[in-house]
Amino acid sequence: MSEKIFSPDEVYVGRDYGGVSYDITPETVATYIAGTGDDNPWYRERSPLGGPVAPALILHSGVYKTVKWYLPNIYGNLHARQEWEIFAPVMVGERLTTRSLIVGRYIKRDREYLVNEVIVTNAAGQIVSRSKTHQSFLLSGQTSKDSFVVDKSREKDSKRSFRIGEREGELIEAPMRTISEEMCIAFSGPQRNYHNDRQKAVELGFPEIVVQGMLSVCLVSELMTRRFGAGFLYGGKMDLRLVNVLWGNDTTAPRGRIVERTPEGKRIRAEVEVWCDKSDGTKTIVGSASALEL
Repeated sequence: MSEKIFSPDEVYVGRDYGGVSYDITPETVATYIAGTGDDNPWYRERSPLGGPVAPALILHSGVYKTVKWYLPNIYGNLHARQEWEIFAPVMVGERLTTRSLIVGRYIKRDREYLVNEVIVTNAAGQIVSRSKTHQSFLLSGQTSKDSFVVDKSREKDSKRSFRIGEREGELIEAPMRTISEEMCIAFSGPQRNYHNDRQKAVELGFPEIVVQGMLSVCLVSELMTRRFGAGFLYGGKMDLRLVNVLWGNDTTAPRGRIVERTPEGKRIRAEVEVWCDKSDGTKTIVGSASALEL
């Protein structure tokens, strides 16, 4: 029926882009470690769940396996917001299947947003995670290439300053790390694109490699996994806004502060304010995350 209403190339709420199956191998995990720097021993050795367990966001870029859901004007497009729910851990050696569906489309200020939901199931048909990726595109007519769509000076604007983490509560920290071009290739390759190649970035309106927003999302996931362990793998949630660009060779780290604990059945859920800082204090991600305390 939808084929009779919508044109074949039309992007509309409810359009199903199918799915892809993945084998979660030690090599898959090694590529994840190379791209993120998240070398948790649980990923390579025995974990409290038995054998090696995969990172919670092992299929971090499943939503980008195809970009047929993008709007035609990709010049200056940006990852704007990421929601994630994690329902069950994935063991290394499992086979996972994704399903991609457009669930939202809206206009905010000078951009149009598409929301793509990806549901991940294991071989038994169990849903192990669900994510919503908000991708923003310039409105029609905003395609001038006389200047950069986003440059490095934008993050110095007072409007790009975000106050978070100032409440009382346990502080969660991780060491700073530099996101090298080699990491960008491992995370966003092997094809050359604006997330791992400066020239490609310039062609799309940016002065430097735009580190894929999902990498910073993975850093927050790393922070939560190291603090809450299985409590994040069995019930983790994140709602993150990507507020400033992380550029190639920038140094960054995830941070969090536990601000509340609430009952959830027989368990307690820890609510966490989370963010990612650059070395100069610029925030690239702000939002919330939570996990069960087991």
